Amino acid sequence: MPAPLPPDDLLIASGDEVRIRQDLVLVALGRRPADRVLRVGRLLDVATRTWLEDQEIAVRGRRIAWVGPSGTYGGTAAERVDRRDLTAVPGFGEVHKHIESSHLTPEHEAALVLPRGNTWTCEASHEFSNVNGPHNLEFWLTARRHGSPMKIFPLPGSAVPPTAYEWGGGHYGYSEQAGFLASSLMVAGLDEVMDWPAVWDPRNPSHDRVWGMIRATFEHRGVVEGHGAGLRDLASINAFAAAGLASDHEGWTAQEVWDKLRHGLFVEIRPHSMPEIVGGLLERGLADWSQVAFATDDRSASDTLRIGATDHNVRLAIRSGLAPEIAIQCVTLNPARHMRLTPWVGSLAPGRYADVVLLDDVDTVSIAEVWADGQPVSDRSRYTGPLPSIAWPSWATDTVNIKRRLGPDDFAIPAPSDAPTAQAALLRPFHWDDAFITMELPVVGGEVQRDAARNVTKFAIVDRFSGEALTSRMFWLGCGPRTPDTAVGCTVAHDKHNLWIVGSSDAAMAQVANRIAEIGGGWVLASGGRILAEVRYEVGGLMTQRPAEALDRDMQALYAAAETIEWLYEPTYSPRWYPGFPERLQFATLTCAPWRWALVAPCEAAPQGFVNVATGETHPVVW
Repeated sequence: MPAPLPPDDLLIASGDEVRIRQDLVLVALGRRPADRVLRVGRLLDVATRTWLEDQEIAVRGRRIAWVGPSGTYGGTAAERVDRRDLTAVPGFGEVHKHIESSHLTPEHEAALVLPRGNTWTCEASHEFSNVNGPHNLEFWLTARRHGSPMKIFPLPGSAVPPTAYEWGGGHYGYSEQAGFLASSLMVAGLDEVMDWPAVWDPRNPSHDRVWGMIRATFEHRGVVEGHGAGLRDLASINAFAAAGLASDHEGWTAQEVWDKLRHGLFVEIRPHSMPEIVGGLLERGLADWSQVAFATDDRSASDTLRIGATDHNVRLAIRSGLAPEIAIQCVTLNPARHMRLTPWVGSLAPGRYADVVLLDDVDTVSIAEVWADGQPVSDRSRYTGPLPSIAWPSWATDTVNIKRRLGPDDFAIPAPSDAPTAQAALLRPFHWDDAFITMELPVVGGEVQRDAARNVTKFAIVDRFSGEALTSRMFWLGCGPRTPDTAVGCTVAHDKHNLWIVGSSDAAMAQVANRIAEIGGGWVLASGGRILAEVRYEVGGLMTQRPAEALDRDMQALYAAAETIEWLYEPTYSPRWYPGFPERLQFATLTCAPWRWALVAPCEAAPQGFVNVATGETHPVVW
């Protein structure tokens, strides 16, 4: 194994970047020796989409100094490596990904995805930034500073907080974004702008904050990423592009993506809609794919172990009819160009990081070996690179600030009168309608009750930032446990990441809340007074500092315990909502467009937490 490399100077200052490149110039000219030369049987030049036979890559430090036909490099090298039986393509990049959704800390994420071809990631950083905004950039650069070979390019979150009706953990505006962009060349721009009502409506209380971040990004020539969920009419698409939001990863149909491409947007296709979109774009005769990339967005460690990382996205695109060379461009050069990172990643060319994916079969994207920073880091799916041991400080690990024990009374909903029934406001997962649901529910002992016969249970949000455990609660339809005295909860609650709990009894909900506070975040499932399963997310309440395989074992145990519970289900609501363990509830707390009515932690603007995030209107949960 070669000697460890010094810290990456790109993290520090642009002056060090100049020094690196001055050295590379002399290595390319043969006036200084290369550290090693890698010889490959074929190499994909993504700039021209051509295959070059029998090529050599000369590496100096972490970077490529020279690329050309074997035997023509004019300098010397300390080491020569022969891989003539393999094909070289650039390291794969993620144009839009939330590493937090793997639920692994960055060093363990690197060990998971590097053998699967991922050597760089644009981290869409509004998850950890909503938990600890002041330390967000430090968090994402720490693993690299400790020697991790994966490059993480953070994009500070525009959704901090996601709406004006949420609070705690972080608050970003013009000055914060300007500071991030000035502090490191690794900061590529602004994370997805999701609060569309705040962009177009000057009366929205987040209007000035969001536009302040956009302004700071423009001033530093960064990229403003977009989030155009539900924006399919031409007026909205035009307005979205006019705002300077450069991309969208929320396309669901080929027609929607086609319309957005035609209006200047860079489109980031996610796997769940890739077959339809790729096929539809091919049918429409798209010849220039340079405005297209593939985005993983959210994928758990368990799913990555099962299907892969960006290599899965490339394979799926090829199966959907795209030529392998174009599919590889969509995870290398295209995202690097869009994010203005081509000096460092996206191609096998001088000056770029020496990140190489070595394939033994192109059509199936079969990865034999991956190099990162000019050194091999994997053998097939086994990670062989450095895995730094990081002592994450308390600002990363003590993020569930609940200073009291909760009881059943914290989840009770008092009746508004002495009547035997009350009217209740209901939501259901992924409720995008203009109006909330209403239902008449029974009152017992002065409290409004659930109704399992009509698939009605109770859902709560507990704030984990103030120490007071302020709790909002209401009734939800078609999710959660039907089994009596059962609850499940988690501190992954996109995007504010308070603690959500759904349960068939108030006592079980309190038990779950208290146990999650004890373990520092994660999942807890309780039934009949017992904890059936738990999964620790001790870093940020979002991630664990353990290998992917260890996390997966805990998740499989959680799923197995959940199989013993009967879960409510509304079969007519949404094809995205499936019966069984309601894991997708961690996304049902979103407040970005196209959401309207949502439940958030109690705040001055919404004392009961029930608010229309598009208009600011509030309403009692029972009346």
